[in-house]
Amino acid sequence: MEDVVVPIFICGMLFIGMPWLIFHYVTKWKQAPRITEEDERLLDEMHVLARRLEERLQTIERIVAADNPDFRPARSLEADDYSFDRRK
Repeated sequence: MEDVVVPIFICGMLFIGMPWLIFHYVTKWKQAPRITEEDERLLDEMHVLARRLEERLQTIERIVAADNPDFRPARSLEADDYSFDRRK
């Protein structure tokens, strides 16, 4: 009896269970919400704003460092390089 049940169970899992599982998650993936153009534009604006704020912070740190020789910035000014463009 066991010689018949195990192969039937394995074949059922391979030919019914696996395709069902794959198609289920493909369908869920296709139904997932996508980023809209408005969201993408907002993210671009936020990225530009973050860069401007970072430049302002670096300027303030340079001014304070010039006035106070004991001042040490929290991080290196040259170490941060955010010069990537995600549209390339």
